[in-house]
This record gives sequence, C-alpha cells and structure tokens, in this order.
Amino acid sequence: MGKIEWAMWANEQALASGLILLTGGIVGVAGQFRGWQFASYAVAAGVFVCLLEYPRSKRAKGTSVERTGQYCFTVCVKAFGPLTRNYYVRAFLHAAICVPGGFMLATVLGCVCLGISSLIYLAAAIRGEHWEPILPRKETRKPVAESIKNPPQNPPPRPPPEMRKKISDLEGAAYDNPVSVTD
Repeated sequence: MGKIEWAMWANEQALASGLILLTGGIVGVAGQFRGWQFASYAVAAGVFVCLLEYPRSKRAKGTSVERTGQYCFTVCVKAFGPLTRNYYVRAFLHAAICVPGGFMLATVLGCVCLGISSLIYLAAAIRGEHWEPILPRKETRKPVAESIKNPPQNPPPRPPPEMRKKISDLEGAAYDNPVSVTD
C-alpha cells in the first residue's frame, strides 16, 4: 500500500479549524460574551491560521492540485523560509495558538480542531515530511498529429478507403448515375 501523506490531512484540518476559530471569535465578539477579549484573539488567530494554511503543499508523488488563488499566498508563506516549511514549527505554533481559545465556549471547537491538526502536523514532521510550494508550470504544447490537422471531408458513415471516389473523378460530371439511361 502507499505511504500516507500526513501533511495533506493536517493542512485540510488546520484550514477548517482556522475557519471555525474565526467564526467562533466573531460570534463571541458580536455577542459581547464574558471574556470577549479571547474571542477577539480568536478572530486574529483564525485569520492568521487561514492565511498560513491556504496554500497546499506539493505532494511527494502524483499530481498536486493547488487551490484557487493560491499563488499569492504561496509567495508569502515561502518568504518566511524554515519557519513555515518545517512541520515541527507548525505543530508547536498551532498548539500555542489554540490554548487561549479554550477559555471561551464560542471558540472551544476551533481550539480543539486546531489542537488535533497540531498533532497531525507533529506526526507528519516525525515521518520527515516538509512543506514544498506548488509553483505554476509552463504548459508545453504537444505537436498536433497529422490525422488531426486534416479532418475527414465526408460525414460518417464512411465507406472503406478503396471504395471511396476520388475528388478528381467527380469534377468532370455533375452526377454519376449507376443505371444506364440509354435504350
């Protein structure tokens, strides 16, 4: 069986938990719940996690599908170098970010999800995975085959090639009648 790429799972989990943390923070701030300062922290932390986790990593094998509009975020994440490429750093960063979210009910779910993604990133780091950017590749056009350049002239069904009439044979007559009309 194939090797599991834990970083892909961690990326999806962390992106979802960042959105959940952001939503819980907005609810906490809008509702002016007790300890709403933790909710305002959760809004900032959710935005940070979403910006950090939006660009997908390049897969070790197979095709890597990038998210829509990922390139500008990839440049930003790539600029921080080993701080964002190393999954040990991401694991401990997410673990530290999720702690204040546990002090308010509206942000607890995002906190737990971010903690789980931290554990998954730790598993990915232990297995030696690291973040690689998906860079846009230049499309190379393959040469067009001869059969595609010259499409068929007559519609289907087509008779076999030896039974087909040549265009030069038909130029002399307007209509080729197979039955003799003379008496």
